[in-house]
Amino acid sequence: MSRLEKFQPRTHPDFMSGYLDALTLVERLHRLLLDVIKDEFERVGILEINSVQGLLLFNIGDHEVTAGELKSRGYYQGSNVSYNLKKLVDCGYMHHQRCEIDRRAVRVRLTAKGREVRDVVESLFKGHADGIRHTGVLSDAGLVEIVGTLRRVERYWSDQIRYIY
Repeated sequence: MSRLEKFQPRTHPDFMSGYLDALTLVERLHRLLLDVIKDEFERVGILEINSVQGLLLFNIGDHEVTAGELKSRGYYQGSNVSYNLKKLVDCGYMHHQRCEIDRRAVRVRLTAKGREVRDVVESLFKGHADGIRHTGVLSDAGLVEIVGTLRRVERYWSDQIRYIY
């Protein structure tokens, strides 16, 4: 029995097929984004950090956060945040400092070197946004619709996790 056949009694097969295509596309787009960032880093000579770390620097921006906040604020999606933070601190892209109140927590913020990488990623994203808009790949209304749809799926999945226990 195929994966699709298992769900036919509960879900219309065309919808299920489209849903699985959407899941695959979301995953593929994320990996492609990391490849695009990696290529840009190679082009500009940023070789000591990877695209995941560069995206983390971009997401932190001008904020000062704890490691725990990186996930809760959506700045980091991976599972090995400690490794990536240590590497970014060791390479001089981030400052870290123990919290005054809770000595177990460490607050991090970008150094000047980290802000340079953030600016490279921001410039890359601005170029993409301009290109996508001006070539007609996506309109303003289309972008609003995609973001709204993805937020509804995010809420649905979050509710599934929340109410499972």
